[in-house]
Amino acid sequence: MSWCRPVAIAAAVVACGGQERAPSVPEHATAAAASGDSLAVSARGGTEIWFTLARRGQRPDGTGCVDRALEIRHGGQRTPVPLLYTGEAPRIVNDTTARAILYTSCRPGNAYLVDLRSGRPTRERR
Repeated sequence: MSWCRPVAIAAAVVACGGQERAPSVPEHATAAAASGDSLAVSARGGTEIWFTLARRGQRPDGTGCVDRALEIRHGGQRTPVPLLYTGEAPRIVNDTTARAILYTSCRPGNAYLVDLRSGRPTRERR
């Protein structure tokens, strides 16, 4: 009877499969979300900005998408950028600042200047 439990679990998994489907997400977005952290851009002095967390969204046309959170890494220190999900790599402005676009449901919004030392985003005034 030691085989009963694995067989029962496998049967439950097979029986439950296919009932609910995840929203359609472009292949490149799914790969980015599934791959975990990925390097977005590097600055001078060894500072790097990484894509970390991912949230699925839906564009106005109904297609799925993924917005990504940012984290600043320098040496062994990791500093998350709070409340800023984006759909594109940030741009390095200077040694202490990067510019990132806030995305909501994969639509670009306001630009933010991110302090590479603290991770604090500040809305860019134009």
